[in-house]
Amino acid sequence: MSVWFITGSSRGFGLEITRAALTAGHQVVATARKAETIREQFPDAGDALLTAPLDVTDPQSIQTAVDAAVERFGRIDVLVNNAGTGLLAAVEESNDAAVRAVYETNVFGPLAVQRAALPVLRRQRSGHVINISSIVGFATAPGWGIYASTKFAVEGFTETLHTELAPLGIHVTLVEPGFFRTDFLDPASLHTGPDTIDDYAPTVGAMRAAAASLNHAQPGDPVKAARAIVELTAAPEPPLRLPLGADTLQAFDTKLDTFRTEMDAWRHVTLSTDHD
Repeated sequence: MSVWFITGSSRGFGLEITRAALTAGHQVVATARKAETIREQFPDAGDALLTAPLDVTDPQSIQTAVDAAVERFGRIDVLVNNAGTGLLAAVEESNDAAVRAVYETNVFGPLAVQRAALPVLRRQRSGHVINISSIVGFATAPGWGIYASTKFAVEGFTETLHTELAPLGIHVTLVEPGFFRTDFLDPASLHTGPDTIDDYAPTVGAMRAAAASLNHAQPGDPVKAARAIVELTAAPEPPLRLPLGADTLQAFDTKLDTFRTEMDAWRHVTLSTDHD
């Protein structure tokens, strides 16, 4: 039995990970800005479930939730940084306020949660940090530039965290889902920005239309994904990266092939810049 601490547990991946962890017999600290809605989903969870209000942009609420988890269960074994928000707009269309809002939740949020929870894991000399990234955290597409950049940031600090925490007995994994059938593409989760530029209609405009048609028809099954994430923590050597979904695998293969081809084509220039 492990103690899970999950952000953004009121819906989507967070809700399904909470469900999968409880089903597997674990204890769960499920957090969200409106934590009262979580308990309604699990009326039979009993003492195995602790719900706590947490806003990832509010450091005090984060620390309060971590303290409540330790007071109730004595430890935290698995930290899941899941809370996030989306932005679908051309990079040029994305105004400063919209960009900063996405970064506050998607980048500074998990960093703040980690700072509050990692002292607990370090004292234990054990644990597992799971940071939810995205298909576009490795292979982006038109319209996803700003959102992707937040996930690129998560990928960067998580790779480093993996190296820093390994000697302390703490595992770190990036989970990179593709398009899963959650409410991520709903207007409540995905912002599209108030202003559009006609020149981007063939690229970003087409992506907006595709996202609208794909909403609630995504190929990925969040229940299966949540089960895979819970099972991942039982592996003695869990991976740094766990792509989820056939679309993610295809996008990653395409990017890696393109990267290798371009690197080989320009290798002579790369090598020409060293001192003689």
